[in-house]
Amino acid sequence: MESAENRSVTLRGLEVFDELARTGSLHDTARRLGLSAPAASQQLKNLETALGETLVDRNRRPLELTEAGRGYLLHVRHALQHLRQGAAEVSLKDLGRLRTLRIGYIDDFNGEVIPSLAVSLARLLPYCDMSIMTASSHVIIEDLLARENEIGIAARPPELPAGLVEWPILRDPFVIIIPRGYLPSAPQDIAELGDLPLVRYDQRQLVGRQISAHLRRRRLEPPTRIEIDSNQAMFGIVASGAGWAITTPLGVLQARRFLGQVDIHPLPFAGFSRTISLYHRVDWNDEISEVLCNKLRATIKTAVIEPGVAAMPWLAGSLTILTE
Repeated sequence: MESAENRSVTLRGLEVFDELARTGSLHDTARRLGLSAPAASQQLKNLETALGETLVDRNRRPLELTEAGRGYLLHVRHALQHLRQGAAEVSLKDLGRLRTLRIGYIDDFNGEVIPSLAVSLARLLPYCDMSIMTASSHVIIEDLLARENEIGIAARPPELPAGLVEWPILRDPFVIIIPRGYLPSAPQDIAELGDLPLVRYDQRQLVGRQISAHLRRRRLEPPTRIEIDSNQAMFGIVASGAGWAITTPLGVLQARRFLGQVDIHPLPFAGFSRTISLYHRVDWNDEISEVLCNKLRATIKTAVIEPGVAAMPWLAGSLTILTE
């Protein structure tokens, strides 16, 4: 007869199932969770017994989830996220010594994301004076290293400097924008853009350097007449018919007033993306960063992912939240 314990859904069982879905190996799952392989196997068996469903196909290597397992995993990950967020917030409330918090962030998040984050932090840290300022990604990284800020929200640099910790948040794929109606359909090659020049982001910006590096890798040299450091101005130039540009969904959503004057398409060459992450120094408190990341991800889902995919359906699956 099954024991009551074996009929219960336990937190440890959910953690084992979640980790197994990532690794496909009971041995690796056990190692990551600090368990023995038999203990991890028993936790999984108990979970399946409690649900009355087989969640994992043990005849495959690496192990794969069954159809029931794949459906259940979505609920498990939502539940674990809420539980971890709650635990982090409980811990955070004990950080009464925190009196100042300085955050630098890229202005792509100016709309709904940063205001929502600021409101949440004000509630969680009622005695903390906060400074939340915009800057370019490279400046944000420099400020962290110089201890000008405690937290940075920026695009991932080519190499992460020693002494910083990264929490990935968002994959932001690149797209092209062209004047509305300039082409009858999405271009399959940049040669279709003829003599229309590329409007580039300023090369002092990380995004500008990343785009240029990718074009060099593809051996593409579109004519360029303008470099600019303003996303809004870039969209205005393209909307006027004076050029085309490479940007990201975050840039698109920041320039909503121009959307009726430009066409947005997938890149007509191999795609690439940038990663937006939260950064802090290694001597900073991980609990605060975890709370910030979870709140950012939740806000980004509704403020960026959902409207972004609605406007550009072909981005489904590539414009996405990053959790690891």
